[in-house]
Parts: sequence; C-alpha cells; structure tokens
Amino acid sequence: MTTVHAVDIIRVLPEAVLTGFAILVMILDPFIPANHKTLLAWLSLAGVVAAEAALLRTSFSPGTAFGGSVSADSFSFYFIFLFLLIAALTVLGSMDYLERDNINRGEFYALVLLATVGACFMAASTELIMVFIGLEISSISTYILAGFRRHDTKSNEASLKYFLLGSFATAFFLYGIAFVYGVTGTTRLVTLSQQGLQIVGSAQGTGGAHQVLSVYHPVGDPGLMSVAMTLLFVGLAFKVSTVPFQVWTPDVYQGAPAPVAGFLSVGPKAAAFAVLLRVFLGGFALRRMDFSMVWIASAVLTMSLGNLAALWQSNAKRLLAYSAIAHAGYVLVGISAAAVGDVAEGTSAVLFYLLAYSLMNLGAFVLIAHLAGAGERRSDVEDYVGLAYKKPGVAACLTVLLLSLAGLPTTAGFLGKFYVFRAAIHSHLIGLTVVAVLNSVVSVYYYLRLVVVMYMREGDTETSTAAVPWPLRAALAVSVVGIFYLGLFPNVFFSLAGQAASPLP
Repeated sequence: MTTVHAVDIIRVLPEAVLTGFAILVMILDPFIPANHKTLLAWLSLAGVVAAEAALLRTSFSPGTAFGGSVSADSFSFYFIFLFLLIAALTVLGSMDYLERDNINRGEFYALVLLATVGACFMAASTELIMVFIGLEISSISTYILAGFRRHDTKSNEASLKYFLLGSFATAFFLYGIAFVYGVTGTTRLVTLSQQGLQIVGSAQGTGGAHQVLSVYHPVGDPGLMSVAMTLLFVGLAFKVSTVPFQVWTPDVYQGAPAPVAGFLSVGPKAAAFAVLLRVFLGGFALRRMDFSMVWIASAVLTMSLGNLAALWQSNAKRLLAYSAIAHAGYVLVGISAAAVGDVAEGTSAVLFYLLAYSLMNLGAFVLIAHLAGAGERRSDVEDYVGLAYKKPGVAACLTVLLLSLAGLPTTAGFLGKFYVFRAAIHSHLIGLTVVAVLNSVVSVYYYLRLVVVMYMREGDTETSTAAVPWPLRAALAVSVVGIFYLGLFPNVFFSLAGQAASPLP
C-alpha cells in the first residue's frame, strides 16, 4: 500500500486546482440565472489562472508522485503551461459564441477544464495505466463538447462519430498496454527504458571524464514488442489525426461548435503528442530506431494527404481541419528526427512547434466562429468576399493567423517549421525534409486563397458584421502577439523547449 504524502499533492496541484474549479462550476450552475451564465466562464478563467499559480508552486518541488506514476518535471511543466494557455483562450473565445447560439451553460466550461485535466495527466504520467486514465478523462469530455449544439444534427453526428471511432482507438491503446505488460512485466516507462541495459564497465573519456560502458540486450520477444508498439501508436494516431486514422477529422471539426473544433485541434492533439514523445522516445528509447520507418512514412502520408485535400475545400472549417492533419505531419517530421538522430534537438523542435501551432490554429477557429454568425450558417470561403472592406481589422487578424499557418517569415509558423526541418536535416533525413518543404509550399495556396477572397474580390461579405466582443479580442490579441513574439524573439521559449526535452533519454 502506497502512502500519500503532501509532496504528492503538490506535484499534481495544477490538475487538482482545475478539477476543483470544474466541480465548483457544476455546483453553481443551477443557481446562476440563464442571462448571467457568463459568470461561470469568468470563474473557469479564474481556475485556469489559479492552476498557473499552482504550476509555479509545483515547479519548486520537482520529482515523482504517487509511487512514480506521475512525474513533475520540465517536460510536464511545459505541456501543462501549454494546456492551460489553450484552455484560457478557448474560454475567452467561446463566451460570445455560446450566448449568441443560446447554449451558454456551465457544463461547457466544466468540460473544458476537465478535458484539460486529462491532457495534463497524459503529459505528466510515467506509467501506461495512468496515461490511459488521463486519455479517458480528456476523451469523454471532448466527446460531449463535440455535440454541445444538441439541436443541430451535424453536431450530433460529429459527437457520435468521434465517440465511436475514439472508442475503437482507445481499445487499441489498451491492448497495447496489455501486450507491453505481458512481454516485459511492467507498465512503468522508467523501467521499460532500462530493461536490457547492462553496465559492463567504465573508461576514461576525453579530458579525463569518467564514462560508463553499457550494452543493450533486448528483453522479451521482439515480434511481440513490435505488436505492442504498433497498437499503442494506433491508439494515439487517432488523436493526432495521422493517415490513415484521420477520416473522422473533417466531419467532426465541421459539425462541432467552432471553438470546440479549435480546442480539439490543439489540446487533445498536443496531449497525444506528449504521450508519443514520453512513451516512444522515453520508455522505448532503446528501441526507438526500430520504429523510425513508421514515423517517416506516417509523416509523408499525413502531410501530403492533408495539404492536397485542403486544396479542394470550400468550407473554412473543413479547410482548417485538413490543415490540422497536415500540421500533424510536420510534427511527425520532428519526431522522426528525434527517433533517428538527436533526441533532444528533435523533441525541442516539436515542443516549440506545438506552442506556435496552438496559438495560430486556435485563434483562427475562434475568429471563424465569430464570423460564421448564429448557427454557423456563413462559414464557406465565398462568404468572406470583401471582408477587408467591411471589417479591415478582423480581416488583418485572420490574415496574420493564416500566414503563420502557411509558415511565412517573421511569424511563429515559420520558425516552428524551420526548427523541425533543421532537426530532420541534422538527422540526415534529407528526402523527408524535401517532401516537407514541398508540402509547405503547397499549403501556401489554400491559405492565400482565403486572403485573396477577403482583399481582392469585390462584393459584400456574407459573414457576420457584428462587433468583436472584448473577450474574443483578448484571445485574438494573445494569439497575434504570441505569433509575432515567437517569430521574432524565439530564444526564450525555444530554450524552455530544450529544457523540457531534457528528461527524455
């Protein structure tokens, strides 16, 4: 029986704070009048701020908690900060949307907080069963969020598709855990990373440094371990929308409320990538080369299908859905580089990319939610004709977000791709880098297509001309300022990403 100590609670304090505020929101919801439900949004935002303060406190007490099942290290700190940022932007970007569509209910904000709790545990867990628990907390919350417009058939369809396919993916992940335990006798990532590593001696290195000599002997049947790794990958590939597990993405993103689609495209996806990094580059570090071709093939297919399919989209939300698939492919380029080359360089590039991608993609979705109007009836690309002449500030903001997604210089998207491609070149993945660069060039076309419609087509825009509410302005300001800050002054956050990558072997 494991004794719970005070330090264990401190090391999961951000998750505990978020959970407490989510419960408080649900308790207070019945007592808040319908026309004052926005108070619950501000309470949720206060919970996110309190969780950020708790994260700062946790950073002074790094280590493992609950018998080594959860790790409070720089890797988890980076991702928890990212998840809290995503939650705050989602809440700010949803307030006006929920009021406008008459679905402003407290459970929305509680579900966002609980989905964030699950994502935090996914990033912090160093034991596969705990990863599964975090995955389920996040998944169940997002299944409900996808169908939050309960009187809309498309929203119901999105929720059902997401639930059914997500359940199958979860089953694959659970089978993978069972195979890992059956072959190795453990589900702890630290133990997995050390199995088969035998110390055989020591020697004096250059400059008199003492070096430990070791040799690796595979533990368990290699074939069964390959099956286990494949099953785990399939379960997580669904969450990050990699080919061929991306089929749900366009329909779910189009049918779900636009702020929810933005949240799905960055929050659960970043959490799944955190698990991929910790499991495959940490727990299976000694076997990472065995899986390298899977990463490379998946990256090529995901980038190519996402970008080519986006070229033909006439709906802005579906366009961003295929764009999200393509960006998952770029992240896989960084993981491929980490798998075959320098783990720290590839991982830090991935972490920086995820931060940049979260800012620009979530900002684009919440802005499109505002422009689509009540019921999201105006979300086709053609509806944006002449938007720059009716709402020049909004058009300028959307242009910045799209150009960053395309990867143009001075934006966060450019440096995110630069760091990922550089890591791939340093790992001698020249062919993969060439494919990634060509895909990035292709993506410029469909992003600029929307810009051209806003600025260079005559006509009256069909999008909403309502004033942008100030909570949404705050969310967009954070996104746009963050995009330019990361694009012009990346050193601070890239250094943090490098520190976050250090716990991995």
